[in-house]
Amino acid sequence: MDYSAKLDQAIDRLHDEGRYRTFIDIERRNGNFPHAVWTQENGAERDITVWCGNDYLGMGQHPVVLAAMHEAIDATGAGSGGTRNISGTTVYHKRLEAELADLHGKEAALLFTSAYIANDATLSTLPKLFPGLIIYSDELNHASMIEGVRRNGGSKRIFRHNDVDHLRELLAADDADAPKLIAFESIYSMDGDFGPIEAICDLADEFGALTYIDEVHAVGMYGPRGAGVAERDRLMHRLDIINGTLAKAYGVMGGYIAASDKMCDAIRSYAPGFIFTTSLPPAVAAGAAASVAFLKKAPELREKHQQQAAALKLRLKGLGLPIIDHGSHIVPVIVGNPVHTKLLSDMLLEEHGIYVQPINFPTVPRGTERLRFTPSPVHGPDEMDKLVHAMDGLWAHCALNRAEMVG
Repeated sequence: MDYSAKLDQAIDRLHDEGRYRTFIDIERRNGNFPHAVWTQENGAERDITVWCGNDYLGMGQHPVVLAAMHEAIDATGAGSGGTRNISGTTVYHKRLEAELADLHGKEAALLFTSAYIANDATLSTLPKLFPGLIIYSDELNHASMIEGVRRNGGSKRIFRHNDVDHLRELLAADDADAPKLIAFESIYSMDGDFGPIEAICDLADEFGALTYIDEVHAVGMYGPRGAGVAERDRLMHRLDIINGTLAKAYGVMGGYIAASDKMCDAIRSYAPGFIFTTSLPPAVAAGAAASVAFLKKAPELREKHQQQAAALKLRLKGLGLPIIDHGSHIVPVIVGNPVHTKLLSDMLLEEHGIYVQPINFPTVPRGTERLRFTPSPVHGPDEMDKLVHAMDGLWAHCALNRAEMVG
């Protein structure tokens, strides 16, 4: 077996399909985000503006967050020193979990190194706690949720995206006495559409199912205190397990679930992804706790964020660009071809100093390749003007169709 040749073939397939992914080496500049420095292959440095970051509110450079991290690292050093079970639980981890439980109105929260691990570890562990569990999963759920459901060894049902009628059919077809859980998201990040939370909760009540919601693209940004779409819609009390991230709106790193004390206790006791993973550094936990606490009292930042997203969508629609707009902060511009998407991304970066990563298959279906912009409160009017003018010119240069897409 020529293993090297097999690797060449695998990589060549991605190049041939126009979806080989490259890393852009950037250095964020504290206090100057969304501006960053791009180090090119020849070693030259260039100032760029980041338009595809997940630090939605700029909290990764907020003085409150940085001060908390400096204080913690000065007090405790770098790493945690172990797993949560073996010397890796500190006052910083407990303080963060308390902040998160309070945020979501739950008895407890459980911290993981990422929201991916939180989803995977929790969903793969639940059948151990509820033998015979059937998980009903939205077809467009995050890869981490799909992986957790796939690995758990239990029964699964996939319902069409946001199709409550299909979900009802699947629930009704199964044993009424079997334990059930419905897993879905509040905001689906590729199209920016919202999950039908209330309708799913109604079905869960009717069929005796648990509810599991992924709010990673909503925590910090929706609701009076930033607890997500479920808080905005006053539905948090109807959700059994809430998954969130500390790496997007909160600007740091880590993931978590918030649930009942018994649920968190059981997951921490049975999930290998929690038991055998070194815990987050105390400084990271301290920064995340400071960010969560700050954003509970910063509705004006959320309002500014929504205004920025609405303004960018309005201006791009005005150019006739094919925008998907479901009313969230996600701004997807559909290109529909992987080669053209990569070309647009490259030209934006090289000719205009605008960094937005192409989104291709398998992240999105073939034929829906796109550029996904994430405006933030720290993107100023000059940056937005430059982006809109660049998109207008490049769209014409590439002779792409201008036809607005709504919904």
